[in-house]
Amino acid sequence: MTSNYEPGMRVSEYVLEECVGAGTFGEVWRARHHIWNDDQVAVKLPTEPEYVRYLQREGIVVHGLKQPNIVRVMGLDPFADIPYLVMELIKGPSLRDVINEHSKGLPIKTAITILRGILTGAAVAHENNILHRDLKPGNVLLNLNGKPLEDIDVGDVKVSDFGLGAGDQETFNTIMQSASIDRESSVVGTLAYMAPELRDSGSKADPKCDLYSIGVILFELLTGERPAGAELPSTLRADSPAALDEIFRSLYSRHDRRYESARTVLEDLNKKLAPPSVSAPPPPLPVVDAPSDQTERRSCPACGHVIEPADQFCTQCGAQIASEIRRCPSCGGYPGSNDGFCIFCGAKLTPSGS
Repeated sequence: MTSNYEPGMRVSEYVLEECVGAGTFGEVWRARHHIWNDDQVAVKLPTEPEYVRYLQREGIVVHGLKQPNIVRVMGLDPFADIPYLVMELIKGPSLRDVINEHSKGLPIKTAITILRGILTGAAVAHENNILHRDLKPGNVLLNLNGKPLEDIDVGDVKVSDFGLGAGDQETFNTIMQSASIDRESSVVGTLAYMAPELRDSGSKADPKCDLYSIGVILFELLTGERPAGAELPSTLRADSPAALDEIFRSLYSRHDRRYESARTVLEDLNKKLAPPSVSAPPPPLPVVDAPSDQTERRSCPACGHVIEPADQFCTQCGAQIASEIRRCPSCGGYPGSNDGFCIFCGAKLTPSGS
């Protein structure tokens, strides 16, 4: 594909260095500030006129989403001679590149970490009435900055390209129609992640549509392939936890059977699986003032969320709360500290501390 841009070209305050990505309607270039040479950014540029409105809406909407799992917007001018959107530069691969390199799936711990990052970014967007509508591995970036993939943190996962979600239904339909007519090969991949109610009937998008896309991504994270028929991740990968099968099933399902929100998925994930990494033992937890007729409660040292006495992990951010984690010897699940039987498999449990 011939580009309208080249290295050394000036766009506002920035000098283009290298094209690091190209999509249906635009390109992304690594660039440096023309004075502060160590100030690198990513500059998104249109390759077709209709993309300018898409670029403008993405910049305006995403600028208000201050969250580590969403690529930060730093500058925008859709009316310049060369319209542009300036974003933080993510020094790492796209999730698409990573999945392509792991044809049998990523390590379970790594897959869970990436899933948490995508869900957290989606939850914040949805809670601000913003849909993505084009969630796929190519629109998820991993800010590894040279470190190994197995050392990835939740905050290294960055969701990008909110342009379709920033527009209205008319904009979405126009872009999809143009893509299907002129770039059939490009849109096929996108359609594979699109919720069936959008793909088949053109229903109005809602947060559950993004959750379906995340379900497809989860399957691909675990197996290296997209789901087909009634397959579960464990169908193709024996070591995939049963809990992830359940979560996938509730994402990759009919609209009325799907999870209600990304936050609900995160809560379910926190209940069924340990956090992807465990830090040093937390400091003593402060006691939150409560009415005298209530059981003593604590707050999470990581996010301040109120937690119940028996909680082993924070239900808000997933941080480990208990100094010692209780696990079921039969299924490996994480029952409550006072449970007599495992809530996952029903096995009788030895009392805590015995």
